[in-house]
Amino acid sequence: MHAFDVLGDPVRRRLLELLNEGERASGELTEVVRAEFGISQPAVSQHLRVLRENGFATVRKDGNRRLYAVDASPLRDVDAWLRRFAVRWEPHLMALETELVRGGRERRAGDERERGRRRQ
Repeated sequence: MHAFDVLGDPVRRRLLELLNEGERASGELTEVVRAEFGISQPAVSQHLRVLRENGFATVRKDGNRRLYAVDASPLRDVDAWLRRFAVRWEPHLMALETELVRGGRERRAGDERERGRRRQ
């Protein structure tokens, strides 16, 4: 399965978000995802399996629990692929940042003028 097929599913993206916060037990992951998406435990297990089999997550046994963790390797590949397109949006983001800074300066300058008028 291609990385974008794995990431294209909102349940799997949510599982990765949860795992990005740290290692979690499968029961905890299931509880959160069932509450948010209203899917069954077997469906959550299937999504975890897809993440595992495609290298996005690792699992280890701890007694009778299965602990999952994110594996960043495939995400680095996705990031590298997306960076090829960053040249298209980075200039726009930099221009937006400039405008936001400029707007903040203008707002502060206006506040200073208003305070000066009140004092007079």
